[in-house]
Amino acid sequence: MDELPARGLPHDEVLRRMEALREGDADWRGGRTWSLVYHGGEAHEAFLKQAYGLYFAENGLNPMAFRSLRRFEADVVRITARLLGGGADAAGCMTSGGTESCMLAVKTARDRALARRRWPGTPELLAPASVHVAFGKACAYFGVKLVTAPLGRDFRVDVAAMRRRVNRRTIALVASAPPYPHGVVDPVEDLARIARRRGLPLHVDACLGGFMLPFVERLGHPVPPFDFRVPGVTSMSADLHKYGYAAKGASVILYRDLSWMEHQFFVSDSWPGGVFASPALLGTRPGGAIAAAWAALHAAGEDGYLRRAREAMETTRALVDGINTIPGLQVLGEPTMSVFAYRATDPAVNIYAVADRLEARGWHVDRLQRPDALHVMVSAAHTGLEDRYLGDLRDAVDEVRRDPALATSGAAATYGMISAVPLRGLVKRQVLRMMMELYGPSGRPLDVEAPRDDLASRAGLALVKLREAWRRRRG
Repeated sequence: MDELPARGLPHDEVLRRMEALREGDADWRGGRTWSLVYHGGEAHEAFLKQAYGLYFAENGLNPMAFRSLRRFEADVVRITARLLGGGADAAGCMTSGGTESCMLAVKTARDRALARRRWPGTPELLAPASVHVAFGKACAYFGVKLVTAPLGRDFRVDVAAMRRRVNRRTIALVASAPPYPHGVVDPVEDLARIARRRGLPLHVDACLGGFMLPFVERLGHPVPPFDFRVPGVTSMSADLHKYGYAAKGASVILYRDLSWMEHQFFVSDSWPGGVFASPALLGTRPGGAIAAAWAALHAAGEDGYLRRAREAMETTRALVDGINTIPGLQVLGEPTMSVFAYRATDPAVNIYAVADRLEARGWHVDRLQRPDALHVMVSAAHTGLEDRYLGDLRDAVDEVRRDPALATSGAAATYGMISAVPLRGLVKRQVLRMMMELYGPSGRPLDVEAPRDDLASRAGLALVKLREAWRRRRG
């Protein structure tokens, strides 16, 4: 629909159309997705909707107007800080999600460095190669250069490589607990020692693990030190809408004390609209997300989070063990919590073709590169689905092994090519063109009737043409 309807439609008709459009979406209610949605059950979802609805219209922009929202936010921050080893001086605020929290950490480090000293050239943020892409986005937005260090064989960052990359332009170090791709925790204690010796802040991105690792540790699983209990950790990010099982979008950015957080605030005293102050990137902040986060924490309690963590870890163990027994597959590293990836060790098994066959069986699959692998993020919603997934995975592997042509068709061909193209700028330019097509004035929405790999297939065709053109130019 390109135009506003001349006459408004009845509410039930609008809702009917919306329900029809979602029929082709990924089946997260059935546990068929391994990311994006963290489902705490039908009763929990209904409860969150009620809590969100109570504050549906309220705006977190002005804490003086809606003091209950400020109370909710303060409580959420304090609970999160205590959970992550923060002391009485810990400070922070809620954000719209992990990306905003990570961006604020970079902005704060940059502004703190600017306030303390000057340096030649562009300021640099030092992070593992596996750090979340949100930090690259933040650096692009805030004029900071992202410098990455390689990973070791265990998929944790190489500490010696991090140490060698620190220089006068470095404004902060980053560690992940865990990073999205592999589910392992970076050596935070080692990185904290480097940061302390050089007088630099260390941000620990626990967007994934912030509301999981503390309970995994309490259940007796080995968890390396990663939070404010480690001297030298100056800030952390943790997403409530992941393993906190809150409504989208809710995250927390935390600092060891307010002296760090003061560099995050924005204040304007000369705007004709009056004095303006904001703690985070957004002005208007949906009150519903803040209220639902508070409600989720209080409704679950420590026992609820321990139960969900136990269920997720038991499912994870069953999946990891099962995948490692399938000939030709191998889990990457030793995941610390309920996030991991696996690759093909048999050249006859194309892992992206396996993903295609899993999707044909109704699973929504996330693909990784460097190395080529498939990603799994387990939540409480996946309890009881282990055997079904492993059975479908075994069948998918057998199917790909029997039919090598599957590696050169569908999304497998696209992702394989994207992973193998040596000129990364070529990939980036083509993806940018796709985004312009999708969001430009002449852009069209994705056809809900089209296969899920429609976008990937279009990208692959374009990449083929670009690579052929490049080869012709090279002679």
